[in-house]
Amino acid sequence: MAVLLVAIFVIQPRAMSYFGLNLMLNLALPIAFATMAQLCVITVNDLDLSIGSFVSFCACVGATFLNDTPLLGVAVLVGCVGVYAAVGALIHLRNLPSIVVTLGMSFVWLGCSVLLLPTPGGTAPAWLIAIVKFKTPLIPFAILASIALALIVHAGLMKSAAGAVLRGSGGNPQAIARAGWSLLRTKVTMFALAGCFGVLAGLSLVGMTTSADANIALRYTLLSIAGVILGGGEFVGGRVSPIGAVLGALTLALAGSLLSFMQISPDWQIGAQGAILIVVLALRTLVNRAEARAA
Repeated sequence: MAVLLVAIFVIQPRAMSYFGLNLMLNLALPIAFATMAQLCVITVNDLDLSIGSFVSFCACVGATFLNDTPLLGVAVLVGCVGVYAAVGALIHLRNLPSIVVTLGMSFVWLGCSVLLLPTPGGTAPAWLIAIVKFKTPLIPFAILASIALALIVHAGLMKSAAGAVLRGSGGNPQAIARAGWSLLRTKVTMFALAGCFGVLAGLSLVGMTTSADANIALRYTLLSIAGVILGGGEFVGGRVSPIGAVLGALTLALAGSLLSFMQISPDWQIGAQGAILIVVLALRTLVNRAEARAA
């Protein structure tokens, strides 16, 4: 992240300002929420391939129901969290691969988005726009909100007894079950939390863009996985870092800005972000091997 910031400031010195940082990171908060949703699922040793289409659906709800009939909009979003919890229960009870189930759900969420908003449009509620575009002094709101998100999730997941159980259910489920904890409850809890963060990602995104589209956040699926892994998480249950995940999300947002400043076509930016991720993971592997040899 520091390397990207230095490169951006060298290429475009005017980015080193409140306005510049706000412009570069104004869409970082939705990515951070989506990344945190993915982190919840990875914590219990699963993978969510539906988070991008789910965020898109929540954005469509925010631009339609939540603006026109607020109570119905809130009910739909609460129901979405319930569906996410039910998916977690289904995966656990039937011992199904999460990749297959969530891939199927991605088509369900995308279909619902198209039915709700066949063409780009809708209008975000004024109060939602006011929240996400609130101008804080000295430091942009997106940065402060991302810091708060990282610290809150870190305290709940990494520093509490309940968080230890939730992480343990992914890292060593047999031990958690022998200790008397319900693996079904932990799975449902983490998927429900993923749904909550997905809803927040959709609402913050539609607040930024002021309108929605059925395909507005499809790329968030890969970005969320990349953010978790870039931030130190692993595809092994329980080995995650909320603070690292948020830093990973911010880094990916900055990578997009750097590539834009370098005048790289948007068609190539996703590939370039993937290359950055591969380089970072390769460096992490080399460091881990060096530490293992030293030990």
